[in-house]
Amino acid sequence: MKKISWKGSTLLAPVPAALVTCGTMEKPNALTIAWTGIVNSNPPMTYISVRPERYSHAIIKESGEFVINLTTGRMVRGVDFCGVRSGRDMDKLTLCKFHTEEAQAVAAPLLSESPVSLECRVTEVKPLGSHDMFLAEIVAVDVDPAILDEEGKLHLEKSGLLAYSHGEYFALGKKIGSFGFSVKKKRPKNPARPKKKK
Repeated sequence: MKKISWKGSTLLAPVPAALVTCGTMEKPNALTIAWTGIVNSNPPMTYISVRPERYSHAIIKESGEFVINLTTGRMVRGVDFCGVRSGRDMDKLTLCKFHTEEAQAVAAPLLSESPVSLECRVTEVKPLGSHDMFLAEIVAVDVDPAILDEEGKLHLEKSGLLAYSHGEYFALGKKIGSFGFSVKKKRPKNPARPKKKK
């Protein structure tokens, strides 16, 4: 059956339901961002797109810094709240019982509840229409040690990451593959391994 064609829109999903922190430890703020992603590997670069009327827009534009905090299913109520309420009127982080801690490379705080936080420094602000895109270099990454194994390998799948799809939140589910698995050669059977008895 032929697909039905609609006019151009933002129907790309799923996307992260990230909590972006900005400001300082003394005066922190957070907003929920779905329009974010990786744009370059070396140097590592990302972006967030923010409406100019948002309270955080002026904070980020002035400071040139922000932190992208990945979120989990346990955080969903607070994540949603931070997306629909303004920091002009209230301390959203306190109301949501979220906690901040100092970042390593930027003045903007990290979110303690986040399994991974990306510290970002703005390199360019690009007006696009409804949103301004803050293009930024990822200058540090902060990881919850609870999702590292004994060798220091990251196990992000243990954190229950939150995703956003067409107005709804979803907890990421089971693993069904890994990068490059479709072309990976099968390992030969070990002839030295004893055969199982039938």
